[in-house]
Amino acid sequence: MQLSFPSSRSVRQRLVPLAVALAAAGMARAQNADEPALPLQRLPALKPPPRGDAAKALPIILRARELRGRPDIETVAEGEAEFRRGGLVLSADQLRYLHPDDLAIARGNVRISRDGNVYSGPELQLHVQRFEGFFLQPSYHFGRTGAGGTARRIDFIDDQRAVAVDATYTSCPVGGSGGPAWLLSTDKVRMDFETNEGIAENAVLRFYGVPILGAPLLSFPLTDERKSGWLPPSINLDSKSGLQLSVPWYWNIAPNRDATLTPLLSAKRGVGGEAEFRYLEPGYHGRVNLHGLPNDQVADRSRYALLVEHESTLPLGAGLSMKGLRVSDDAYWKDFPSAAPSITPRLLLADATLRREFDGWSSYARVHRWQVLQEDDARIEAPYDRAPQLGLRGTQRFGDGFEFALETELNRFAIPSDGLADPAGSTIRPTGVRWHALGSIARPFGTPGWTVTPRASFNAAAYSLDEPLGGRRSLSRVIPTLSVDSHWQFERDTHWFGRDVRQTLEPRLMYVNTPYREQDARLAFDAAQRDFNFESLYAENAFSGVDRVSDAHQVTAGVTTRFLDPASGAEALRLGLVQRYLFRDQRITAQCSSSADPLVAPECTPLTQRFSDVLLLGSTTLARPWTLDGSVQYSPDRKRTVRSILGARYSPGPYRTFGLTYRLARGLSEQVELGWQWPIYGRTPAEAAAAGGSGGECKGSWYSVGRVNYSLRDSRITDSVVGFEYDAGCWIGRVVAERLSTGRSEATTRLMLQLELVGLSRLGSNPLQVLKDNIPGYKLLREEHSTPAATRTSYD
Repeated sequence: MQLSFPSSRSVRQRLVPLAVALAAAGMARAQNADEPALPLQRLPALKPPPRGDAAKALPIILRARELRGRPDIETVAEGEAEFRRGGLVLSADQLRYLHPDDLAIARGNVRISRDGNVYSGPELQLHVQRFEGFFLQPSYHFGRTGAGGTARRIDFIDDQRAVAVDATYTSCPVGGSGGPAWLLSTDKVRMDFETNEGIAENAVLRFYGVPILGAPLLSFPLTDERKSGWLPPSINLDSKSGLQLSVPWYWNIAPNRDATLTPLLSAKRGVGGEAEFRYLEPGYHGRVNLHGLPNDQVADRSRYALLVEHESTLPLGAGLSMKGLRVSDDAYWKDFPSAAPSITPRLLLADATLRREFDGWSSYARVHRWQVLQEDDARIEAPYDRAPQLGLRGTQRFGDGFEFALETELNRFAIPSDGLADPAGSTIRPTGVRWHALGSIARPFGTPGWTVTPRASFNAAAYSLDEPLGGRRSLSRVIPTLSVDSHWQFERDTHWFGRDVRQTLEPRLMYVNTPYREQDARLAFDAAQRDFNFESLYAENAFSGVDRVSDAHQVTAGVTTRFLDPASGAEALRLGLVQRYLFRDQRITAQCSSSADPLVAPECTPLTQRFSDVLLLGSTTLARPWTLDGSVQYSPDRKRTVRSILGARYSPGPYRTFGLTYRLARGLSEQVELGWQWPIYGRTPAEAAAAGGSGGECKGSWYSVGRVNYSLRDSRITDSVVGFEYDAGCWIGRVVAERLSTGRSEATTRLMLQLELVGLSRLGSNPLQVLKDNIPGYKLLREEHSTPAATRTSYD
């Protein structure tokens, strides 16, 4: 039997924000201050639930063992009564609707389900049109966070305002000896959806009964919109700054702008601060981050780091990109490694690029400057500044399959301030202007099983160099190259190791002929010898960059074979071998000796070795759960291995991985690296789920995690990350120590402590990114849920 009622919004997503309110107690967003900011993005607008006439148009289905009523007075449903409207399901022992008062009453085992969230309690009363009423002693569980709680009472003042009294929130079950492991409680939560504001009174977070976070009055948003407020405090401990405490404050300036202001207190260095400003406009976006100490008590001076990032779209298809990082002093990268993020910590880049794309071509103008952080006992030589760099590059197809490529640039090269490895030495690094053009024309031939590509290319450059004693010196050269590159691929189906496989045989042969042209070895603005690998052996030039072009009359031959799963295409085994043969001596090499006269070009030792070193590589997953890979550079002349990288990883299942890597560069370094994540006590989440366990069971499991890099040459540990994780089901504790080498006898050590309350937030310093970056195959003990609406930091 079906009955029609006036539109009831008593259970329409109005209880969902209660979880958001509880999660927001003590924090304005569930992101730690030391976690990377979420990427700026525009999120699609959320569609609100139907209101007014649209809400009334939704069909209502009412089921019960018994339905009775009096016209225009009351309707009663008893015995497993169920009310359905849209995605909402309301069930109770009894449902009663009083027509004159527009009052809906549900009593006995009242249960509401919508969008994976479940609410239950003994009684619900609601004046439907006014949306005024109450829900007594409700309990709730939220599918998105896997957590829930209870309240003594929820009062609905109208369709935009509600009050929850004595509300709690946790993802832990109630233990036999007491309450849940962690519990967030508040005396009262006021929710105003019209102003998008919730206010919690006397919010307290307890861990095993001990208060660890609290606020007498806290305001937070109720939807995806952000709101200004304090974030969880972060505590860090390292050997350079001692104990550090930071308490960020988030400022929601506008829907497309925000800022985070973070006061810092260091036991060793004193008071400091950090500020980040982000903006997102239709045509541009970016951020500015400033970290500083007005008076570093260790260095006895003010110190700062400034990071600026900006990207914008300009008319006529042009774009502007700027990124720059600058610090106050040479020791900043050691003392504050996280405040100056760079893959080259002693070389900090400031770069601005104006670019325009058109018809497969790209024109650009760029300024490229370095800040060099020098040390008296370990100086480095910096790359050149480029100011400016003007260029055009692109490719074009024409005729019957011909391919044309061209790159041309004009650069002004200068030495960065304090960018010399030996300022007092006799070696003179040239500076000046260079124009170059790199062009090629190729005509590939082939079928799906083979390709042959003849190519003619040139490298042209003209220089106007600054003379040490004043004046300028000009020189130019054009170097042609002819090459033929051929690839072949053969396949066969076979049976190996007890299973069907598809084997490929992929030989490659490449011939290169470049005539000798005299070149000044000092001209190396952007040139460097290529590393010895599969890609470089098939390169036409033994040097990267423009300034140096190796003369060549050579052929490179190699072969790769792979074993694939015929159904999935997954690779089970790969083996490869490659070697180069010189038909004549190579006169342009990297083995150059400086002259006693700095004005005289260095002399280079020709390469007379006809056969190059042999490079072998292999990788396999045939012996599951093992993964083996390696590469070996073998010298036939020396009859010994020159370089090698050998690795093995054992991963029998989730949360279990162990890796061992050996690296050798003969005469330079020899290292062994261990990396692991392994349970040492208890069951993993996957094992608990397979055994029918609940994710909320607070039963402890211990894990060991780490990576250790040991130098056999120096007999010391260079870098290491070692820690433990404890998974109690509803909370996770992490203790991780990291040691970063900043010199042969110097290192920075820091200790990271984190408490993750599943379904709520993470407190303390964040080691997760460190673990992901350092441990291959590392897996989070708990997959991250979507950020609660009130704590989301992405831009709408």
